[in-house]
Amino acid sequence: MINFLSYTCIAIGLFFWFWGTSSLLQPRSVLFKLHNLSVSDTLGSIAIIFGLLLQRPRELPLLILAIISLALWNTMLGYVLAYCSTNTTGSEGNNDG
Repeated sequence: MINFLSYTCIAIGLFFWFWGTSSLLQPRSVLFKLHNLSVSDTLGSIAIIFGLLLQRPRELPLLILAIISLALWNTMLGYVLAYCSTNTTGSEGNNDG
């Protein structure tokens, strides 16, 4: 039963990976594509790591650390991409008084 659940989590993770990659083919903006890709890759990677956790319960601390670091770093990367894509020449750069 554990093997079935583990392989199901890994398959779901692979599905999320391919789903996020297929969203790159849509005619949308680059930021929308990157957002879809980063969210689906994060969810897919976490599902795969959880499936591996079911296979190797002795590696619990290392795999939990991998899940936490994936969630934190991918969230920070999303914020950095959003910040870099904003227009900074708005009202704060206007000194006409």
